[in-house]
Amino acid sequence: MQGNQPGGGVQSVLRGLLPSLVSPRSTAIFLAKSGSPRIASNPVDCLMPTHADTFQSLCRRFREARLLSSSAELLEWDERTGMPPKANAYRAEQVSHLSGLSHRQRTDPVIADELASLADWEEAADPHSPTGATLRLLQEDFEKESRVPPALVQKIASATVRGQGVWDAARKANDYARFKPMLDEIIGLQREFGQCLAREGQTTYEALLDQYEPGARAAPLTEVFRELRSALVTLLDEIESSGRSMDEPLLQVGYSVEKQKVLSRRLAEAIGFDFERGRLDETSHPFCTTLGPSDCRILTRYHERFLPTSIFGTLHEAGHGMYEQGLPEDWFGLPAGTYASLGIHESQSRLWENQVGRSLAFWERFHPLMQELFPTQAKPASAEDWHRCFHRVERSLVRVEADEATYNLHIIVRFELEQALIAGDLSTDDLPAAWDDAYESVLGIRSPTVADGVLQDVHWSAGLFGYFPTYTLGNLVSAQLYEAAEKALGDLPGAFRKGDFVGLLSWLRENVHAHGRCYSPDELVERATGEALTAQPLIKSLRDRYLAG
Repeated sequence: MQGNQPGGGVQSVLRGLLPSLVSPRSTAIFLAKSGSPRIASNPVDCLMPTHADTFQSLCRRFREARLLSSSAELLEWDERTGMPPKANAYRAEQVSHLSGLSHRQRTDPVIADELASLADWEEAADPHSPTGATLRLLQEDFEKESRVPPALVQKIASATVRGQGVWDAARKANDYARFKPMLDEIIGLQREFGQCLAREGQTTYEALLDQYEPGARAAPLTEVFRELRSALVTLLDEIESSGRSMDEPLLQVGYSVEKQKVLSRRLAEAIGFDFERGRLDETSHPFCTTLGPSDCRILTRYHERFLPTSIFGTLHEAGHGMYEQGLPEDWFGLPAGTYASLGIHESQSRLWENQVGRSLAFWERFHPLMQELFPTQAKPASAEDWHRCFHRVERSLVRVEADEATYNLHIIVRFELEQALIAGDLSTDDLPAAWDDAYESVLGIRSPTVADGVLQDVHWSAGLFGYFPTYTLGNLVSAQLYEAAEKALGDLPGAFRKGDFVGLLSWLRENVHAHGRCYSPDELVERATGEALTAQPLIKSLRDRYLAG
């Protein structure tokens, strides 16, 4: 997650609020290692001391806000990794307090005056330059956040900390009734939050969606998803009638969790996750959070009898983490050093998880490692066996364990349900049955338990309404980016067989990571691939790999 990087990649986005801000290093001003801003000696900047002083003030203000929000995010990471269950209530107070302080810092009325005084600064004339984009987007973010009362910010922070604790306990107990009152509280707060953020012509749900995917609207997304759903249902029917085996013996045996942990770290390291600037831990729902320019935390989970959970959860979160590690450090926290959108963020995780991690070349490279770690299970298995094992397709209940061919169908269910919840067209009383009915309609199956049904995802307990659609947008973007990278770089599978993932990562660094939020998601995709976003690369990729192999 931004985080998700936000499980299935949930990003820690301060409980669904807008990204917090820190001070940059630009051509005009930069922060010394001591943390004190100082004016550069560039003679051009010396002609505009007022602008430089103002920018310096913004640097300090946003750096202090980021210190607060990153402290809250560290507490949230601890909450998901090792906090005692009975500490939940006090943790909610801690995060609520820090969130309120950070929000007040970022919405200080002085900021409006400082931003206005920089409107004619030549350094910011190009709206896509780091400085220009930073000031342009700071203005937008400030206006949005200023519409949200500080008391609501604190209520949401408290409710979502408590909500995740209640959700976790309810899921383990398979008890929806335990979670329902908490869900009602969170939905009410999210409606209020969305109403504060909504611009003219935006629905409450679209205002929530806009936090994660700027500019996205529900109606066009519904049309895209309807077209994609039709193509995927057809593909699934063709795969099932093709005679491909759905029964893979390699997935029916146990794999030591300790050995899985070794495998996860070695795979993440191999594709480029920097363990000098990040770490890998275990949690109940995988996610990624970034606490500083050199402090990226990724988390996965392990099932002894289902090896793909840890492998692809790790590759997925490492993809998120490598995006965070590739953003410009000098602009950490500001728009120029922040991810473009959660759809773009998800494209990075899905690219490494699916286009790379599910390729035959990848398993030809790591077949010896599998034999080394799992000699009993892997001894009779070839690289092709592992590839086929990890390329299986089936109608399943759990999103984070779904294959590529069905994954987006899981997202479409959630997209439709959460719109109805926010609009008030669906009550939480009726939600479990509506969930099961939707699964039966889309995937032809019903969940025997709420733990694998309506309680399987952490998102709603964390207040992340509007987040789910970014997963499918990320899948669409990932296929298009990979296709463009292969055209530019040549034989990517050949590089993977040699253990060379640097070329692909470098291409992503140059064409995606380096730009931060300087371009909109649509602009970024078109600059990187030469065309507007389209579903065709994803559909073609799925058909080529799941019907031909």
